Amino acid sequence: MGSASSTYRVIYLDVDGRIQKVVFSRFCSPYDIKELFCTALGIPRESVPALSVLDRNTTLSLLDSTGAMVSIDPTMPHNTERSPYRVVPLTGGQLADKEELFQNVLTQVAEQFSRAFKINELKTEVTNRLAMLEKRVELEGMKVVEIEKCRSDIKKLREEMASRNNSNFLDDNKKLTPRRDVPSYPKYHLSQETVEALRQPTFDVWQWEPNEMLSCLEHMYHDLNLVKDFNMNPITLKRWLLCIHDNYRVNPFHNFRHCFCVTQMMYSMICLCSLQEIFTQVDILILMTAAVCHDLQHPGYNNTYQINARTELAVRYNDISPLENHHCAVAFQIFSQPDCNIFSTFDAEAFKQIRQGIITLILATDMARHGEILDSFKHKVDSFDFTDEEHVTCLKMVLIKCCDISNEVRPMEVAEPWVDCLLEEYFMQSDREKAESLPVAPFMDREKVTRPTAQIGFIKFVLIPMFETVMKLFPQIEDVMIQPLKESRDRYEELKQIDDAMNEVQKKKSENLTMGKKK
Repeated sequence: MGSASSTYRVIYLDVDGRIQKVVFSRFCSPYDIKELFCTALGIPRESVPALSVLDRNTTLSLLDSTGAMVSIDPTMPHNTERSPYRVVPLTGGQLADKEELFQNVLTQVAEQFSRAFKINELKTEVTNRLAMLEKRVELEGMKVVEIEKCRSDIKKLREEMASRNNSNFLDDNKKLTPRRDVPSYPKYHLSQETVEALRQPTFDVWQWEPNEMLSCLEHMYHDLNLVKDFNMNPITLKRWLLCIHDNYRVNPFHNFRHCFCVTQMMYSMICLCSLQEIFTQVDILILMTAAVCHDLQHPGYNNTYQINARTELAVRYNDISPLENHHCAVAFQIFSQPDCNIFSTFDAEAFKQIRQGIITLILATDMARHGEILDSFKHKVDSFDFTDEEHVTCLKMVLIKCCDISNEVRPMEVAEPWVDCLLEEYFMQSDREKAESLPVAPFMDREKVTRPTAQIGFIKFVLIPMFETVMKLFPQIEDVMIQPLKESRDRYEELKQIDDAMNEVQKKKSENLTMGKKK
């Protein structure tokens, strides 16, 4: 154990020239030691705030023989009677003066630092340099975008040239960026014979290359006076048509040729039924443009697949006509490009009317709505009013539906290849549905459907009733549209009879062979 004296400290103070001995325990707090010092000095304890030893506002200062301040705490250095500590009490005013002096010194030091290192000038310079760097980054970023755009345009041009050289149909990598190499397809001179044929439902859509189809579409817009009446920029029309071409995918059926086929049939109906005498030019523009855009970026798998497979399109459009909604969205993304906006001369209100009209027609091509739209038209047709906007809209919806599924109106040699294309797309979908354990429609199953069975019901119960309803307003379509449909129906029924007879013969052969083996 240590001696008892080791637990105490003895400090000598100089109090007004006399030596005062102060004894305290090593375990005393700084506050208790201060009270002892105050007692030695004769200062009332109430006037001394209970401050910690580290508080800068302490009211006592302890100085050694050299005038250095000594910390008031149990560990303070030991002294002797010959070297007593001097205690200096400080009043509130002295403290305030010292604090003010301290603040003044800090301010002067800060100013000296600021002058020495030019902090304000540095701050201004740094801010200016940062702004310059941000501007440079922005400009460099714009340059990168422009470079990438040029590279993309060059790549497209090379692919287009390669496509022509190799006689390929379409490139599958489609972009919404407008072409800048306009006119990048040759301007074909259409003979008078071709111009006349283009107005007929019998037009052969198979003998034309993509560039020729683009020229034909361009001719239609000029021939219907849409370019002139709406002051369209012809170069913008070309760019728009090229961008449309680029946004049809390489599907067996839903491809750019199908787009051309539907638009050409719409053009022929406008001419055949003299629709320009009945509709406004804005209505004609809506009909033609909706036909051009109606299947943009079609993936080759119908709405039923989209919904059952819960694809991104089905989720985005809540299972409500996902493909048709997507076609509309792509169409107006293209129109949003200034170089492709054939509606740039219209004011906001007129554009809104055209946009709504195009969307209404494209959404009407969803076959899930066929019964609803046709029933609505049937209720109006007997008392049809061409001045009634609702009646006219319903007619336009039926017209685009007619054009969309009008292949069987065309001559047999033009129509039959389309059936094969459609079945190929159906089989592609049904194969995928089987692989993904999704429901398969019988009319798409390669093991159950044939060309005759695919067409007979469709012609009898969908095409003929719809075209016959339209005939009530436009009797001139009977010979050129309805009669070919009936002939097509009869032809497929004969083919079905032949198929049935052959299947029956094959069945009997199989039965006889089985009976022979049993004997």
